[in-house]
Amino acid sequence: MITLGVILLIIGLIAKISILTTIGAILAVVGIVLVVLGRTGRKVGGRAHYF
Repeated sequence: MITLGVILLIIGLIAKISILTTIGAILAVVGIVLVVLGRTGRKVGGRAHYF
């Protein structure tokens, strides 16, 4: 999810398409939050690890 978010963010910035930039930023932030929750030992969506 983080990778997809970063790719969309870069494409959005290069092509100057604001919706791709917004979606990419949101996906990257959500991915980072899920990774942090998974690493702290908290189950995310019934899974002990998110990756």
